[in-house]
Amino acid sequence: MTDQVSYAEEAESAIPAKPTAASRTTLSHIMTGSDTNLLGTVHGGVIMKLVDDAAGAVAGRHSGGPAVTASMDEMVFLEPVRVGDLVHVKAQVNWTGRSSMEVGVRVLAERWNESTPAQQVGSAYLVFAAVDGDGKPRPVPRVVPESERDKRRYQEAQIRRTHRLARRRAIKELREQRAAEGMQD
Repeated sequence: MTDQVSYAEEAESAIPAKPTAASRTTLSHIMTGSDTNLLGTVHGGVIMKLVDDAAGAVAGRHSGGPAVTASMDEMVFLEPVRVGDLVHVKAQVNWTGRSSMEVGVRVLAERWNESTPAQQVGSAYLVFAAVDGDGKPRPVPRVVPESERDKRRYQEAQIRRTHRLARRRAIKELREQRAAEGMQD
């Protein structure tokens, strides 16, 4: 796997590449009582919606138009979020394919009335597909990693993509094998 694109591939693309910073964004939200679960902490679904909102904004910015969530990988909750916490959801495009993009998201929380640094409370990787007015896939600009951290995230995204495709292929093959053996689910 490489993060280099040949000159021929670049010339074929009518869409100019974009640097990672071009679509990076942060969404901030203060958590209220209506965001809580039965344990009195912020419901994971509320955090997941903020993650999807921020990632969707980044995907739309990068692709220059509508993009839809195709999958969410590895949503990890590291610490509980509490009422009154100011949550910051930071998102960026890590990798791009022809019409898909992986967006990495970090979730940080800080007390609204304290001057302590924000603490990472979660992270996720989402895959978005750019779509046209008819809902059909459309090409996206290639992302250009700028920093060493961006390059590492790009390479890790390639590994996650390979694993997603291998998992999908293995499941399809298993289902086909079970069907051929006459096993019904």
